[in-house]
Amino acid sequence: MSSSANTKVKTDLPKSKAAALIEILGVSAKLGITSFGGPIAHLGYFREEYVVRRKWLDERAYADLVALGQFLPGPASSQVGIGIGVIRGGLLGGLIAWFGFTLPSVIALVVFAYAMQGFGLGEAGWIHGLKLVAVAVVAHAVLGMGRQLAPDRPRATLAIVTAAVCLLWQTVMTQVLLIAAAALLGTWRYRDGNTAEPYRLQIPVSRTAGMFCLMLFAVLLLGLPILRQLSDNLGVAIFDSFYRAGSLVFGGGHVVLPLLEREMVPLGWISKEEFLAGYGAAQAIPGPMFTFASYAGTIAGGLTGGVAATIAIFLPAFLLIVGALPFWNVLRTHPRMQGALAGMNAAVVGILLAALYDPIWTTAVLSHEDFAVVAVLFGMLVFWKLPALYVVAVGAVMGAILQLFTG
Repeated sequence: MSSSANTKVKTDLPKSKAAALIEILGVSAKLGITSFGGPIAHLGYFREEYVVRRKWLDERAYADLVALGQFLPGPASSQVGIGIGVIRGGLLGGLIAWFGFTLPSVIALVVFAYAMQGFGLGEAGWIHGLKLVAVAVVAHAVLGMGRQLAPDRPRATLAIVTAAVCLLWQTVMTQVLLIAAAALLGTWRYRDGNTAEPYRLQIPVSRTAGMFCLMLFAVLLLGLPILRQLSDNLGVAIFDSFYRAGSLVFGGGHVVLPLLEREMVPLGWISKEEFLAGYGAAQAIPGPMFTFASYAGTIAGGLTGGVAATIAIFLPAFLLIVGALPFWNVLRTHPRMQGALAGMNAAVVGILLAALYDPIWTTAVLSHEDFAVVAVLFGMLVFWKLPALYVVAVGAVMGAILQLFTG
């Protein structure tokens, strides 16, 4: 299995800032095209690309960033991607990382809003093959992160208990509460500082800039509803609705979509049938499910509405992660915080383990043939150490072949 445990983190940037930004754009765009399977699968793809292959940060730093994303409202995988972009290339790097990862699915859903309704894309065999890829990718991530972040009996036990509770108590706040409880337990269990010294992240964002982002987040959250009441402009209304959705939702796309349905359908912005068609399309394409906003905004207000909705639903994620990173980087090196992070990281492994079963395994592995494909794809990642892009391509082909021979 590939691992970053015994390799040095590559802190060296390309010779120019432009080269660094181009590199970020290329890597994030590749992930935006190939990352199928929802937010938990995205974290597996990110780990494979950023930690194992490129070594832009180490395993613990990545897990700390995932834990922060789980704490914050909004799309966790997008926040992790933005955070890695900020660490690698500053504020512009974070923006470019978001742009590269998000743009492919934005384009696909805007096109779908105009011309692709009724094509039954979600029933295609290659789409099912990509779901099987997600199973292999997340299983690989659980294995790798488990070895690094839950290496002893207490943390392995915490990961297993977290997974069990996630499966038995499925509410919006379960993950946040479990991570908080794991942090308290870690602070007590590792209060003597018996954890490895974390790699010191270089965050090119000042605390002043971070505080400004957090204040701007709050001003927009409180001010947009007032502006909406004072204006009859559809764009303002769309921006307010989607900004609020991105600000207040924990749990990713599967939680925000029902909220948007309650917000949009009664107002007549989108019909029930159009909403369901977009829901299916959002799950059939790579990238963040929050790009459903691009589809819904386009239906409600044309291309302008789609752009406004896309910016609005992701803006809180950007402001929160950029605002939190300067303070998080300092806190994560404090001895007691290191203990808390040891517990939190073990809980993250448990959350990934639970998600590997439900919804990823339960919605993808439906037959013996499916399991056989997953086994091959898992072997390609773990033993043959092939890049995720090759695994995605093979998974799509095998899914199409399965449909051809099994109907």
